[in-house]
Amino acid sequence: MSKQVAVIGLGRFGTSLALALHDAGYEVLAIDRVSNLVDNVAPHVTHAVRTDATNESSLQKLGISGFNVAVVTIGDAIQESVMITILLKKMGVRYIVARADNELHGEILTSIGADKVIFPEKDTALRSAPILTMKGVYDFISLGDGSGIVKAKATPYFIGKTLEDIGFSFGKRSGIVVLMIQRGKEAIINPSAAEVVSHLDFLIMAGNNIDIDKLLEKAEKSEEKSSQQAAKEGNNKG
Repeated sequence: MSKQVAVIGLGRFGTSLALALHDAGYEVLAIDRVSNLVDNVAPHVTHAVRTDATNESSLQKLGISGFNVAVVTIGDAIQESVMITILLKKMGVRYIVARADNELHGEILTSIGADKVIFPEKDTALRSAPILTMKGVYDFISLGDGSGIVKAKATPYFIGKTLEDIGFSFGKRSGIVVLMIQRGKEAIINPSAAEVVSHLDFLIMAGNNIDIDKLLEKAEKSEEKSSQQAAKEGNNKG
C-alpha cells in the first residue's frame, strides 16, 4: 500500500505539491474549502474533498488520523494554518509538514508540533515533494515513473550493518540500489554488498520512491522499538 498523504490548502503551491506527490506514486487526499480549487485538482489525485479543515469533526470524518503524512500548505492565513496544525497534532497524525511565509510563522508552527516547516520561496514543490514524506532525506532527483535518486543520512538502524543486510539490491533489475556512499571527504562509488555502514555516511540511493520510503520508515520504526525497549529495561532496573 502506498503512503497516504493529505494536502490541506489548494492554492498554487498546494496544488503543485498534491500533483507532484500523486505523480511520485503516493495516495493523495487534497482538501480545500473552495469548490473550484477542489474540482480542478480532483481528476489528478486519489481523492479531493471540499471541507473546512479548521473543523475537527470534518477532519475526523476524513480519517486524517490514519494518514502517514499531512501537509498544511496554507501560508497567508496564519491563524488557520496554526489551528489546523494543532488539530492534526491532537489527532495523532504521525508526520506533519507545514508551510510558513516568514521565520516567525515557522517558529510558531515548530513550537506547536510541526515536524517539518517549509518556505515556498526556498522549496519548489515539484522538486521537493518526495523529500517532504521521507524523513532524513536531504536531496532528491526525479527519474520519472515514480522513481528517483535520494541522498539520506545513515540512520542508527543502518549503522554497523552491511548494505546487503539492510536489504539493498545487488545484481537485480529491481529494488533499491546504493550508487554511492559519502563518508566524510571520501566517496565510495558503487559499493559492494559487504560494505558496512558508518555513522559518518550519507547514502545516495536509487529506486522506486515508495520502496525507498518504506525502507526509511522500517528503519524509523525499528529505532522507535529499540528506544522503547531500552526505556522499559531502564525502568525495570530502577
